[in-house]
Amino acid sequence: MDYNTVEKADYGNGNGNGFKSSHDRTVEASPQQDGSRPRPRLERYLGFLPMLAFAATLQASWEAIGASLYAGLENGGPVVLVYGLILAIVGSLGIALSLAELASITPVAGAQYHWTYDLAPFAPRFLSFIQGWITMFSWWANVATSPYLIGTQIQALVVMNYPTYTPHSWHATLIIWAVLLIPLTVNIYARRLLSPVEVVGGIIHILFFPAVLVTLIALGSRNSSEFVWTYFENSSSGWQNDGVIWSIGLLTAVYTLGGFDGVVHMAEEIKDAPRAVPRSMVYSVLINGCVALGFTIGLLYTMGSITDALNSPIGYPILTIFYQATKSTAAATGMMMMLVLPGFVALFNGLASVTRLTWAFARDDGLPFSSFFAHVSPRYQIPLRALFLVAVITVLLALINIGSTTAFNALLSLTTLGQYISYLLPVIFLLIKRLRAPHEIRWGSFRLGRWGVPVNLFAIVYGVYVIIFLPFPPNYPVDAMNMNYAAPVFLGALLFAVGDWVVRGRKQWQGPRVRVRAD
Repeated sequence: MDYNTVEKADYGNGNGNGFKSSHDRTVEASPQQDGSRPRPRLERYLGFLPMLAFAATLQASWEAIGASLYAGLENGGPVVLVYGLILAIVGSLGIALSLAELASITPVAGAQYHWTYDLAPFAPRFLSFIQGWITMFSWWANVATSPYLIGTQIQALVVMNYPTYTPHSWHATLIIWAVLLIPLTVNIYARRLLSPVEVVGGIIHILFFPAVLVTLIALGSRNSSEFVWTYFENSSSGWQNDGVIWSIGLLTAVYTLGGFDGVVHMAEEIKDAPRAVPRSMVYSVLINGCVALGFTIGLLYTMGSITDALNSPIGYPILTIFYQATKSTAAATGMMMMLVLPGFVALFNGLASVTRLTWAFARDDGLPFSSFFAHVSPRYQIPLRALFLVAVITVLLALINIGSTTAFNALLSLTTLGQYISYLLPVIFLLIKRLRAPHEIRWGSFRLGRWGVPVNLFAIVYGVYVIIFLPFPPNYPVDAMNMNYAAPVFLGALLFAVGDWVVRGRKQWQGPRVRVRAD
């Protein structure tokens, strides 16, 4: 690998933006200056439009509503799906705007742990190290989520089309591996195809939406406006408190709009990243939020009986709804594939994004065997070893599904909880810096100005609310099968990170090595 010194123009907006702090450092020096090993770089070849499509497709909002519809219908029903989604759009937008400010200042693949190091009022090395592990764990689980959902949706289609087929958990594992193979191959051998693939993915993400919705409107049964806007389902999940039911049902919308930081982890391959990355983050939340809300309202008007959807023999209420509307297995299969295909493209994006995050953490000596995983292949111009690490982790996680679907779902539950905690830490520290020492912040091209404090405060309140209810089980009474293992799995990941800090990190981790050079 031909290592290159990282220059000012590669990070920040080219005007010396960053943060002044007691633990600030300049950009890493070249080997000729101090003999140290310079950090590897990636080629900048991605423009704003592919990245906007990347961010929009990575969230796959309306498709995710269809995939996760059961939880929302069971806890709250239409009232939670509609009004909860509106709250989730506003809340996600608040967090995205807050992170967009930081991305404009320091658009770097490590993102959250960089920002935490720059802004933390105390213990920046420790907090940024733990932040790095939390962000990576959550995104590793996220990458495993996409092929799992796609695989189980394919299984549901097989069950519907071939009633004699008996699904097994090891079938799902094999499908997960097969689904992972194509995005892995494209990420390795066709790196430059990612740009047109993102644009095509963004197009089908938008075009399939009216195709599915118009079909439902034309053929589906009709529900009343009273059902769509006022019906509150509080008798299915077993919970008695309406506030708890609402908050648990809200998580369908929260999951749908998560992952908007994915584009930041691609920042070092994006042209004019300080402008392109923040806009992509914010616009993707707006686009996905509007599309998801429109799809949800249209779906509720045409879905028929909520009881039939919840008692779907196929496992996915959305597929039952499609079949009841069209009265055709082939048509329902075609409509379901319109949800699966954009989700498949989202896997291309997620795999690329988490690979860059893993590579960045290794480049900064955060991973065990960091020098090995920080390598960038001179032939493929990608962090190939980090990509294989992410793929191997996904393959191993899929093996857990053979032994216990409950255990596998417990690992996947880490995704949203870990992501929201990784969002909150830098936003909290940004608000503290804003209030205590605003003169130390060198703002980028994207700035909230006087709206910064109220937006940050709202983002923090919303994020804390979401984090409180993310670990709640969807059903009551709670047993081993319906338990939500997000909290214990997150605690396990946190203990691992702290243990790694004690054993290795406190000696090797000096914070992010790639810095923004101040003028």
